[in-house]
Amino acid sequence: MKFLKLTLLLLAVGIFTSCSSDDDKGQAQPMDETEDLLLTKIIDNQIHEIAIYTVDGKFTEGYNKVYFQLKDNSGNLQTDVVFGWMPMMYMESMEHGAPYSEIQKVSGKSTLYEAWVVFQMAGNADEYWELSFDYLTGGGSFHASDIIDVESSELRRVTVFMGSDGGHYVLALVEPTEAEVALNDMSAGLFRMSSMHEFETVNNYRVLIDPRMPGMGNHGSPNNEHLTQGADGFYHGKLSLTMTGYWLINLMVENQDGAVVKGEAVTESHPQSSIYFEIEF
Repeated sequence: MKFLKLTLLLLAVGIFTSCSSDDDKGQAQPMDETEDLLLTKIIDNQIHEIAIYTVDGKFTEGYNKVYFQLKDNSGNLQTDVVFGWMPMMYMESMEHGAPYSEIQKVSGKSTLYEAWVVFQMAGNADEYWELSFDYLTGGGSFHASDIIDVESSELRRVTVFMGSDGGHYVLALVEPTEAEVALNDMSAGLFRMSSMHEFETVNNYRVLIDPRMPGMGNHGSPNNEHLTQGADGFYHGKLSLTMTGYWLINLMVENQDGAVVKGEAVTESHPQSSIYFEIEF
């Protein structure tokens, strides 16, 4: 009888352990939706904190892809947030905004949101960028803001210019982020200032490219495709890079009528356009 009771007890324990193990396996485990990103900034308003991430953990002059998560003061990630935001540069004599996108949830994620912003210039000791957020969550509306550090880019990834039409433009390199000896996909954003705080996407222009290697006799490359606007609003083309090293990507911007708004063709007597990007790899 004692042997029977012991057998039944062990059997019950085994069944309980098995069920518990199966239940644990069936539970949805929290996933780290930022595992491939680096924390760049936390903006805290004592009610929530906005954790801001980028691929390299910093804000840099030029085009930046940015990611966000919102936590309450208990550390709980929020899954239902409507974000509004505004980047603003405070200079000694003026202030201005920057081209940026709306913040939207990353497809397939529950807590991660994304946007992009183009910083036309880096900050310094006397001039700085600030990010301001107005957002809705849990039935309430909230505000948060803070100063951020925007670093200088070693290579030119953004160019700001006044066009022949008198418009103030921003042209920013988006791709490639990692160039190769190949025919690279190239994309750029083209924006026009509509006010000191707002920029609009420029539609139906064309961005002509002429990549050259100044240190190698200013030679070019074959099979480049000029940039035309895609459905995403950015301008897309093909960039041919035939060897590693320093490349200067000469640019010309044409309007809908084919008139040059800014930039010059490269010739023997004029080896470089006034607007360009730089790539080195």
